[in-house]
Amino acid sequence: MDTILAKVGDACRKIDRKEAEQLLTMLLSARRVFLHGAGRSGLVARAFAMRLMHLGMFTYVVGETTTPAIMKGDLLVLISGSGETSTIPAAAEIAKKKGAFVALITSEPESKAAKEANLIVRIYGREREKGEKDYMARQLSGRAKETPILGSLFELSSVVFFDALIEELMERQGKTEEHMQSLHANLE
Repeated sequence: MDTILAKVGDACRKIDRKEAEQLLTMLLSARRVFLHGAGRSGLVARAFAMRLMHLGMFTYVVGETTTPAIMKGDLLVLISGSGETSTIPAAAEIAKKKGAFVALITSEPESKAAKEANLIVRIYGREREKGEKDYMARQLSGRAKETPILGSLFELSSVVFFDALIEELMERQGKTEEHMQSLHANLE
């Protein structure tokens, strides 16, 4: 756990504060916020969407049955370590055509999705494997798996980043935890 926490801390300290500030400005000025990610990044998107909703923002998760059409004045926040998952650049392209702003949270600022984004916030994830791609060959040669596994460093760092943004949004909007609790689900 200490190794993972240290790596997440290092990754979060590398986030460009100007990029974070630009994302805060976009969130505060957006009419509505749409979030999208695939796989575990999609779970991160859902967690962030929930907290934005707790702040009283109009927030939607791409792919849900109640998600409306994106329009001019809206913001699409894409979360993708690679920026290459097929639905991510496709969603960015559609949003741009509709006049929405696109923010990409990624480890790969040169990705397909990055080419469509108005803002890129880089969160450093695990370095891409160089050289031998075969798992068994890496194990036998002593190049064992890196901790955390797969895309976890990007995802965990993204969760921490988004929670920090929520704290800042709370302060800027004068919202309290009690306010957020009043908007928390109560039918469960």
